Amino acid sequence: MVLSDTHARRLKEAGAELAEEFGTDHVATLTCDVTDETQVGALLGLAEERHGRLDIVVNNAGLGGTADLVDMTDEQWDKVLDITLNGTFRCTRAALRRMKAAGGGGVIVNNASVIGWRAQKGQAHYAAAKVGVMALTRCAALEAAEYGVRVNAVSPSLAMHPHLVKVTSPELLAELTSQEAFGRHAEPWEIANVIVFLASGYSSYMTGEVLSVSSRHP
Repeated sequence: MVLSDTHARRLKEAGAELAEEFGTDHVATLTCDVTDETQVGALLGLAEERHGRLDIVVNNAGLGGTADLVDMTDEQWDKVLDITLNGTFRCTRAALRRMKAAGGGGVIVNNASVIGWRAQKGQAHYAAAKVGVMALTRCAALEAAEYGVRVNAVSPSLAMHPHLVKVTSPELLAELTSQEAFGRHAEPWEIANVIVFLASGYSSYMTGEVLSVSSRHP
């Protein structure tokens, strides 16, 4: 397992936690900025070096934020798109190249969002990026099928974690939570379970799919 993040301290803490659970021989970490193709290549190269080949790649890098379209700057738009959509593109492209060169086979799981389907004020840049991830997933799946690689995406609703809390007001979080059928947000592990399913042999006949993990329906 190779874990990545842009924040060195956060990555170190997560890596230490996983190493304690799975053993240091099975966990490696490397900081990676997905807007930098060289760093993306280094990350996947480390995974190949440690494990011989790429079997599963989960693309989870993303950046949000809230801004009405009339107030949104080009910089805000470009930054969200470059990390959330273009970053997923760079990682998917690099992974597919390596999987194809290794003789085929493997799984890629991208992280989309239900905001790609639903309108939400102040989220035009994030919604555009996530619906782009969905389309990228479907197109990549068709191309990769010929060499045995599956590409799917998970589309979470409201999954609570510390980074979301930092950039979202308590009022908005309460409003979004109230709209969920179960009256609560999802826990990160509930999203992770679906990612594990998509990465496993239990979904061996699925590719190009975007699975919604949500208790709210339009």
